[in-house]
Amino acid sequence: MRVAVLLLLGLALLEAEGRCFFNRTEEYCLCYRLSQDNAGSIIQCLAASVVEFQGGELEKYVDFPVRDLDPSTIDMLGTLEIKKIIFGDLLVPEVLLARVLRFFSYTRVQEMAFESCSFLGRSSWREMAGQNLPILSLHFHNVTSAPLTGREQDFSELGSWLGTLQELSVTSSHVTSLPCGIGRVFRALRSLDMAQNSLGDGSLMPAFCKGAFPQLQVLSLQENNLTSYHGVCRSVQLLHELQHLDLSQNKLVASPSSSCQWPASLRIFNLSNTGLDELLTPLPPGLEVLDLSSNRLRAVDISLRSLKALLLSRNLLLAAPPIRNYPALRSLHLDDNLIAEWPWDEVKLLGNLEEVSAAGNPYNCTCAGAGALQALAATGCLKQGWPQHYACHSPPHYQGMLVRDVPASVLQCNRAAVLAPVCTALGLLCVAGAGWLVMARRRRVASPKAAQPQGLHGQELGEKAGRSPMCS
Repeated sequence: MRVAVLLLLGLALLEAEGRCFFNRTEEYCLCYRLSQDNAGSIIQCLAASVVEFQGGELEKYVDFPVRDLDPSTIDMLGTLEIKKIIFGDLLVPEVLLARVLRFFSYTRVQEMAFESCSFLGRSSWREMAGQNLPILSLHFHNVTSAPLTGREQDFSELGSWLGTLQELSVTSSHVTSLPCGIGRVFRALRSLDMAQNSLGDGSLMPAFCKGAFPQLQVLSLQENNLTSYHGVCRSVQLLHELQHLDLSQNKLVASPSSSCQWPASLRIFNLSNTGLDELLTPLPPGLEVLDLSSNRLRAVDISLRSLKALLLSRNLLLAAPPIRNYPALRSLHLDDNLIAEWPWDEVKLLGNLEEVSAAGNPYNCTCAGAGALQALAATGCLKQGWPQHYACHSPPHYQGMLVRDVPASVLQCNRAAVLAPVCTALGLLCVAGAGWLVMARRRRVASPKAAQPQGLHGQELGEKAGRSPMCS
């Protein structure tokens, strides 16, 4: 009975050569093109925690009878250790999927994934109305199906299950819209990944309408067709629990004339590779991670007191951002910019960071320039890329040399720090010498004999007194 039920759950009944292979070390079982003749090999999967079914066309099984399970079968399904099921490279009639999903309500499967699958036709999901499923994480990658528009009723009938789903990803699946009514079904969803689809600016506002995804904390819109920086901002304003937003690999245009408030709850913001040449404010004050890498930024002058990580690699920066604007900063990435030198005052602040990465810049290895980087490396925060990817671009006689190998002493590179105490000491000596001469003159006035200079000794004292202004 266990073998028959698992075979049905697998949706892999194609008349072709295939069998199941169990990796005991990883508790992973792969079933490839199962048929009724070789279905016995699925018994190997009973001890697996992950089962994957690969390959098959299931149209011929649309009329396969699915009856209610007897109590003993239900008890058996509850004892299986399978936590994740993967379906790959399958043609799946949606009507068959609707029937088989009922079985998962009796299992402990928590995660289900469909990869490179095609869903055929449309099904009525009435059989699932009021049905609960243990699945908390659902993934679709490179799948095709009927458009989501107009299917709000189908999703509402799945409401008992989808209302408890916590993680959903639909990636590389040519999705162009996400109707408002569908978003309102996902009442407990924490993470939504819509990367590598065809969502445009006009489709976002309906997708994140009032009441949609009320608990959403993580949203990825990476590599879609988004162009309006402020349009995206306005679209996600109602996501009051949003903490992590990924807009990377969209070609965004920011208009300085318009303004928008991003959700105050935002903590991680990824704007990498979005074509931005200017960073517009305001940004959420509680932001902790800001990724602006692979853009066209020439300067970044913002103040974020809670920021812990700032990623600015692969931009056009001529100088590092003012570190004093980020008192909580722990990680700074500035690789592959146009930074030539590090000011000494910035180096002192950088020493408080845990990680600094600034390889691939055209460093000017003057004494001060090389000395500042060497001092920064001495703090231990220059990790990845040091010293092999820190090379001199100028002056000509140092071009190509590693910054680490440039001769740069403290006396040469920070003369002010060395000369200041020396001048102070000389000044004190001068003051003390002048005071001693005044005392000596007073004694000579009080004693006429002592006032007469004797030979060269008195002349030398007079000459020394005359030279005392040398330290002024």
